[in-house]
Amino acid sequence: MASEPMKIGLLCGRESTFPGAFIQRVNDLGREHNITAELVKLGGTRMDDPSPYRVIVDRISHEIPYYRAYLKQAVLEGTIVINNPFWWSADDKFFECALATKLGVAVPKTVVLPQKSYVEGVVTESLRNLVYPIPWQELIDYVGLPAFMKPFIGGGWKNVYKIHSVEELIWAFDQTGQLGMILQEGITWNQYVRCYCLGQTNIMPIRYEPDNPFDKRYVYDPAFLDTELAARVVHDAQVLNQALGFDMNTVEFAVRDGVPYAIDFLNVAPDMDYHSVGHQYFEWVVENMSRLVIERALHGYTPGAEYRWDALLNSAAAPAGSPASKVGPTHPPAPVTALLDPQEIAWAWHPYQIPGRGARPAPTDHPANAPAAAPGPDGVPEEQAAGKS
Repeated sequence: MASEPMKIGLLCGRESTFPGAFIQRVNDLGREHNITAELVKLGGTRMDDPSPYRVIVDRISHEIPYYRAYLKQAVLEGTIVINNPFWWSADDKFFECALATKLGVAVPKTVVLPQKSYVEGVVTESLRNLVYPIPWQELIDYVGLPAFMKPFIGGGWKNVYKIHSVEELIWAFDQTGQLGMILQEGITWNQYVRCYCLGQTNIMPIRYEPDNPFDKRYVYDPAFLDTELAARVVHDAQVLNQALGFDMNTVEFAVRDGVPYAIDFLNVAPDMDYHSVGHQYFEWVVENMSRLVIERALHGYTPGAEYRWDALLNSAAAPAGSPASKVGPTHPPAPVTALLDPQEIAWAWHPYQIPGRGARPAPTDHPANAPAAAPGPDGVPEEQAAGKS
């Protein structure tokens, strides 16, 4: 007897290569499970509308507020959304750095700053809790120079400033308007790693060269990390994504003196364009995203992370499969998880092989060929804020 039909929805923007390849591959793989994929179509959502989707992959709601509101209602109706819109709404880069420190992941020293200006109606009396003037020299003494100032929400290498002095910091701050900014230590790196992170634990480290032309930044070099560094990069990426609950993300590491510093790990609608990531990684991400959504559709999903937002608020018991103790303002952090070798992930296709460890046999089925589509970047990375000099 055929299983009950299930639909996978894709919510996306101006991408030209990933959407079609993903939908086609989900339809191919899902046929035996009565699973189909399509673009989500919206035109006004009633508060009691049932969701027709078992899973929705969201790659655009950070730019379209209506989509974000719709996705929250879809979660309420039982849809699995990748990535969870409640978690995505609550996250920011300053919190992530503080969280990473609690989890034992190396990050640059980071300070969150007051805003330069405010919305209409905020007056001097509204800001009585702020210290003035801002102790700029103390902040520079903490993070060191060079440093970077960038928005704590957002990306795309927008409004990012490299700072060499207190005077430059004050000038740059004066340009930021109502943006919320962080000031961050600059990491002088000798290796840069961008990791695709799917399903929280399926990690693919990629050699990344931010100084190259846009279409040559992703370098296919599977053995570019030694065994110890590769294992730590995979482990730290898993820890961060499990804590944050992100099933689709990239984590970027700047390696200094053998230590991988997590530079940016709020990339939850990451670049998946064929013309920027290249044939090998495009094929990998399409196939693994397709297998992930089918896995979620068939088996459901309980986050089970150490740092769920509701646990931080002390508002709910930990979900099934998570550590027994809560984590929040009055509770100690849960222990850091052990490395899960990507080779052990049952649904993963061609999982990353940590150098020096054995690989499992490759699957016999292969994904479709890459699409023939016009170049068009899906997003602009923020890795240059790592501060190679």
